[in-house]
Amino acid sequence: MSARSSRSPQVFVLLLLAQVLLSNYFRVSPYLTISLLPVMILCFPIRVPTVGTLLAAFAMGLLVDFLTEGVLGLNALALLPVAILQKSILQLVFGNEIFARNEDFSIQRNGWERLLLALFIVLAVYLAIYVWADSAGTRTFLFNLTRWGVSLLGSFLFSLPVLNILARDSRS
Repeated sequence: MSARSSRSPQVFVLLLLAQVLLSNYFRVSPYLTISLLPVMILCFPIRVPTVGTLLAAFAMGLLVDFLTEGVLGLNALALLPVAILQKSILQLVFGNEIFARNEDFSIQRNGWERLLLALFIVLAVYLAIYVWADSAGTRTFLFNLTRWGVSLLGSFLFSLPVLNILARDSRS
């Protein structure tokens, strides 16, 4: 599967469906929130302008909120900063060469270590905002911190196969 086809709209739609199913049927603990949305935004094609990534993030977040029992706008709120920071995170982790070549990052060219760091950053940002906004001041700091940590670990593990799908090299 090429990088272009692995980042096609159809793949993103299937991953959105997977996120809806996870949100609706995988509620095992109030401490655990699983989200694939940040890795999807991380892997959004870099040739898409930030405004396009923002619009896609907003639409994806709102759609997931609408199709799940979540608070309408919560995923969109937490996903927008990820979309704003996407290119900055990629530049920080991978350097300028992917922008100079105007090509998406891949596991084969950039290595798992860098991809895992970028994944950790986007999940940490997303979940910090999500947990804070979802608690709306009704939960203790310790509860929120625990929820953030558990959700970070869970989302990280669930995002690995998605990263493997979306970050494939077009030459393989």
